[in-house]
Amino acid sequence: MSEPALPLSDDDTAEKEPSGLIGSAQRALRVLEIVAGAGDGIAAKAVARRAGYKLSTTYHLLNTLVHEGYLIRLGHGRGFGLGYKVGGLYHSLLGELDVDHQLRDGLHQLHLRVSAPAYYTVFRDTDVVVAAVADSPEFPRAQPLDFGFHEAAHATAFGKVMLASLPVRERRDYLAGAGMPRLTDRTRVTAHDLETELETVARSGIALEIEEFQPQLACVSAPVLDSALRVTGAVAFSVPVNQFADRRSDLERAARAGAASISKLLSAKDN
Repeated sequence: MSEPALPLSDDDTAEKEPSGLIGSAQRALRVLEIVAGAGDGIAAKAVARRAGYKLSTTYHLLNTLVHEGYLIRLGHGRGFGLGYKVGGLYHSLLGELDVDHQLRDGLHQLHLRVSAPAYYTVFRDTDVVVAAVADSPEFPRAQPLDFGFHEAAHATAFGKVMLASLPVRERRDYLAGAGMPRLTDRTRVTAHDLETELETVARSGIALEIEEFQPQLACVSAPVLDSALRVTGAVAFSVPVNQFADRRSDLERAARAGAASISKLLSAKDN
């Protein structure tokens, strides 16, 4: 007999889900995300409460994830934490995105040099994906611009760099699928306005975003090129908008230099 459906949490009811999904898999992944977000030591009762699941169901899910290596049970009754298989998945994904320790080290050096969070994005199929981020407590990344972020290309500096490199038809197909939601009062939400800006980005090799993605945030980005001079990625920096006017020239120079450095690194790997 199939397991009865559990009450949906508020997050679950935010939008109607497509048919054909496996509920038990969804619940297990939800538990995994909760443990990951909480860090080592979350108790089963806390997981059940956050997920909106029955405690008995939560224990079954936790035990399954422990058995498969995606969670561990901490000693002395301290609860649960991420298992070591998760690290393997992460490194496999980094490999798919062609991000190695040299690239991460290079991005970290850019962050230190500029005193601003640094981002590296790539194409993955048709998505524009944040593949690496370098930041620090003094200069933290803008949320939710974290590893794996792949939305709002029309409203981010690195997204504009990537979109500007696409043929017109591919770009229109991408935007038709992704949409151009208004995120702030300054977000460009018409294809005409965005196309005009992307023409400038393609000519200048630099993209700006000032409070289009998020209030009080400004970003600058430059393209990363492969050995055939095709855009394969972008380097970007973000700063509070009240710093942007004074720092703009330095940020643009740093973005161009950083993108050129990573372009050289990637070309050397190909040869």
